[in-house]
Amino acid sequence: MGRYIVRRLLQAIPLLFIISAILFVLSVEMGDPLATFGGRTVIKSEDRKRLTRQLGLDQPLYVQYTVWLIGNDWMRLDLDGDGKPDVGSDGKPIYGTRKGVLRGDLGTSFTTKQPVTEMIAQRLPNTLLLMLTSEVVILIISLVIGLVSALKQYSIFDHTVTALSFIGYSMPIPLLALGLIYVFAVYFKRWGLPYFPTGGMFDPQAGPGWQQTLWHMVLPVTAISVISIAAYSRYVRGSMLEVIQQDYIRTARAKGLAERSVVFVHALKNAALPLVTVVGLDLPFLLAGAVVTETIFAWPGMGRLFYDHTTRSDFPVLMGIIMIISVAVVIFQIITDLTYTYLDPRIRYD
Repeated sequence: MGRYIVRRLLQAIPLLFIISAILFVLSVEMGDPLATFGGRTVIKSEDRKRLTRQLGLDQPLYVQYTVWLIGNDWMRLDLDGDGKPDVGSDGKPIYGTRKGVLRGDLGTSFTTKQPVTEMIAQRLPNTLLLMLTSEVVILIISLVIGLVSALKQYSIFDHTVTALSFIGYSMPIPLLALGLIYVFAVYFKRWGLPYFPTGGMFDPQAGPGWQQTLWHMVLPVTAISVISIAAYSRYVRGSMLEVIQQDYIRTARAKGLAERSVVFVHALKNAALPLVTVVGLDLPFLLAGAVVTETIFAWPGMGRLFYDHTTRSDFPVLMGIIMIISVAVVIFQIITDLTYTYLDPRIRYD
């Protein structure tokens, strides 16, 4: 097993380099990061030239990628544009201070001048709180609905859940989120009922606290969960219907095992394999947050951070978030493969 994990990690290294190169080119070419520097006023041409040199945007694309990857302490800087390397008070050339991604430096935001690592560290806990809560809600409700639908196939419950699943899965997330706000915030307040907040993590007048956070999470978690519950429950139902018709399930029942043991011990573990695959693909993207949901509900997470800096073409921040997701995809795929061996002893990677 250890050799398998090492082999998968070694295979991921060239893949991550290719992904980073492609995404870097796309991020750099997506817009002009200097366009938003002047706010509502257009920056002067001489300021644009100076900023272009300071940010390294005047360098060829392969040089920018190399600096992003391994740092710029090997480069001699010419920030004043006089054609000569800048020197310090000791008369020696001034070198860059960027260490590069390979040494843990994700760079500095063009717009906020903050290290990207610090910006992500500030937002990541908020996103994990929202997304992990949503994932727990999704898994619990999906398993319950899927199991009951499979065990009561073609019942009124099954037909009702099937219809609601198709409606929920086809619902656009912006429409769903705005609909929840309209009903549970606007109309509930109009009717004099306890209404849910629509933005942020706490009421500024009440101040931060776990009760405020939980209350503000209700609508975002619901918006995130509805579509996934509709999809996951169909996976569970389909897998369970296939598994409970297998010979070993009939044999377990013929031996007189309790129905609970047959369903939860013998059937559910094998039926969970397709669900594990889907969850394993979704989990890495929890780090990125829900861009639309966090934007609509003003949740200060990674999704909101990604959206804000996409509009400003701030590619150091975008690349930092995307590369974290890429590494997480590789790690979670390995974890998913190892989970298969626990659920199905027939699967081995020796």
